[in-house]
Amino acid sequence: MKLAEFKATLSHPDPPPDISENLRALWYDANGYWNKAHDIVQITSGYDGDWIHAYLHRKEGDLSNASYWYARIGRTRPNKPLEDEWEELAKHLLHI
Repeated sequence: MKLAEFKATLSHPDPPPDISENLRALWYDANGYWNKAHDIVQITSGYDGDWIHAYLHRKEGDLSNASYWYARIGRTRPNKPLEDEWEELAKHLLHI
């Protein structure tokens, strides 16, 4: 799936059934379901889930918690707009 195709699904009532749990978390976040996205990344593990976890806490405004999750994956908390990081995450998860 390409980024434009993934973004087009954001207007659908449900996420596509054939995407990863981490992409599903981004889908829910983009549709205003922060808690649902957070629930997903709390049970996923690894770099990708931790990066989304960091992003979600940055979006929430809990910067100390966000910094913890960024540090877990060897990244520093970015200063870029949240929309740019969401797109970077989506591209990473879509292997673009």
